Amino acid sequence: MQDLKNTNAPVSTKTLNRNEFDEKTDNIYEAISIASKRAIQINSEIKKELLEKLEEFATYSDSLEEVFENKEQIEVSKFYEKLPKPHALAVMEWLEDKIYYRNTEKDAE
Repeated sequence: MQDLKNTNAPVSTKTLNRNEFDEKTDNIYEAISIASKRAIQINSEIKKELLEKLEEFATYSDSLEEVFENKEQIEVSKFYEKLPKPHALAVMEWLEDKIYYRNTEKDAE
């Protein structure tokens, strides 16, 4: 997975040049589809990583009423909340040619 601390993906919404975005495929819908599939992959990677880190700090008890406030858990959660959204990371990867894709219909011809 990419280094989430050193990414230059925008944290907030950013307007893109449509011609630049669909330049590789000549089809805006295909370009969006590729980026959205990558965003789904990134989201599942981030979620898996977050759950693994939070599991390290898990404390188990018999009583459901007991709530433990773990500062390490809170810091980890805050870090992941501040990250750019998966779709922003995917769009950045797409524009920087870091996503491998191929059109199987064109390959068959």
